Amino acid sequence: MTRTVAVLLAGGTGRRMGADVPKQLLDVAGKPILAHTLDVFTAARSVDDIVVLMPAEHVDAARRIIDHYGYSVRHLGPGGATRDASTRAALGVLADEDPDTKVLIHDAVRPLVTVDQVDACAAILDRFDAATLAVPTTDTIVGVSSNGDVDLVTDLPDRAGLRRVQTPQAFRLGLLARCHEAAVTDTGFVPTDDCGVVRRYAPDVPIAVVAGSDDNIKVTHPQDVDLADRLLRDRTL
Repeated sequence: MTRTVAVLLAGGTGRRMGADVPKQLLDVAGKPILAHTLDVFTAARSVDDIVVLMPAEHVDAARRIIDHYGYSVRHLGPGGATRDASTRAALGVLADEDPDTKVLIHDAVRPLVTVDQVDACAAILDRFDAATLAVPTTDTIVGVSSNGDVDLVTDLPDRAGLRRVQTPQAFRLGLLARCHEAAVTDTGFVPTDDCGVVRRYAPDVPIAVVAGSDDNIKVTHPQDVDLADRLLRDRTL
């Protein structure tokens, strides 16, 4: 059976949150955000191993959480200075894995992902080598260009063909490693997610879309904490 490894990227420092600790360590609905996220991936039947990457100065705090709740984590260590550097750190941990291993890359500060969504992302890799969780956009999205101190609308794409990307993003390990290896030497490319890396360096590889949900928010700003608290208190795994 092909193994599935979940990688929780928890490299944020909390700068936009204005907190003294990274947002993944904030208590929400009775426990740290990181713990809520680990609850989901621990419960997902498709996941064989979990890798957690934290800012180096907060690895010990994450270890205390993991030990306190008794999570089984294959590796806990420091991530990189950027998202793509953190993914590459995870790829280093997985260097001895079979290239066909399924890898699920997830933002640790998305604690409201569901077990069904995690399992669906793993399952779709039986048909595709890359996938992402995403939801339709209900807002009109426009393209703009700068005109001095004012942005002007230059494009208005049909929102029926647009999706808002979430995580997990799912890949066969060999594909993800190969694309990130190419990205290291491309100094002009600043990726914002792993699908962007695969899209740039393996453009012929289809990226499947798995249905996400509006509840799967990324806790980024102070107002997100209250929303996550309410949603987490209302749900059961």
